[in-house]
Amino acid sequence: MRMSVRLNLPLEVDSVPAVRRLLRCALTILRVDRQAGTDLEIALTEACANVVKHAAGAEKFEVRLDVAEDRCSIDVVDDGAGFDPDGGTSPEATSERGRGLFLIRALGENVRMHSSPRTGSLIHFEKSFA
Repeated sequence: MRMSVRLNLPLEVDSVPAVRRLLRCALTILRVDRQAGTDLEIALTEACANVVKHAAGAEKFEVRLDVAEDRCSIDVVDDGAGFDPDGGTSPEATSERGRGLFLIRALGENVRMHSSPRTGSLIHFEKSFA
């Protein structure tokens, strides 16, 4: 079984838990390992929260979920001002902010981040299920 969903969401804080719940439901239906599911939920939450907070100029963003029994692929896309995809590699130990990109890289596989000023950003990550 495979589920593919494409969501166009308003650039609002309430969009983040809504898309996280949708992912959780898909993972539950497909009986995905709970730890792998939690990793994906955290990475998706961070990617969406970064868009909501930092995608200056955007009014909406898109999330594409492709969930199968053996893997999940997620894209988070916006048309905002862009960000530095090389940033966020090692947050300060005492900092309460700046861990989003670091967490996505740590919890995801095949992570790709592309961003250009005035054309927006893409955060892509996957997770395989053993």
